[in-house]
Amino acid sequence: MIKIFWFIAAVFACTAVAAPPVLHPELEIFRPFLDSHWEGDLTEPGKEKKLIDRSIWSRALNGQAIKTVHSINDGEYGGETMIFWDQQQKKIAYYYFTTAGFYTHGTMTYNPDTKSIEALEKVENNAQGITQVRSHSVLDPTGMLQISSEYLQNGEWVKGHSATYKRVPKTEVVFH
Repeated sequence: MIKIFWFIAAVFACTAVAAPPVLHPELEIFRPFLDSHWEGDLTEPGKEKKLIDRSIWSRALNGQAIKTVHSINDGEYGGETMIFWDQQQKKIAYYYFTTAGFYTHGTMTYNPDTKSIEALEKVENNAQGITQVRSHSVLDPTGMLQISSEYLQNGEWVKGHSATYKRVPKTEVVFH
């Protein structure tokens, strides 16, 4: 009788569906990105040197944050971002720390109709005179992530980077 009980318990344990990990309700828009690996080409038109960006998205701090880690050209440049819900501002906020020694902090707004995110961030300690970045991101119906940005550099908005990121089975984010 005990063997039958353990057999039935084992069958039910194996067939039970695990609940998705807890995530702050305001961060649910990022659930499709969790535990995924991405690769994008940041190479500027007309430039010979390729700039390949690889990133990994993961749940952090018991679901109170999302952590992204990225690296361009296997460690030439990279950074880590912590995305979280700022209760005081009632906005999605983030901090981004870089291998270049500067960091940014900002907020983002999600538009459910266009599935796009608009972000505005303040840049601290940038050697090139960049003080703000504004960006637009959208996860298109094919699953590609389109991003574009502008920089406030020396008091003037200039074109930043743009790229299309695709999911990849697995990638390694490398730092030197």
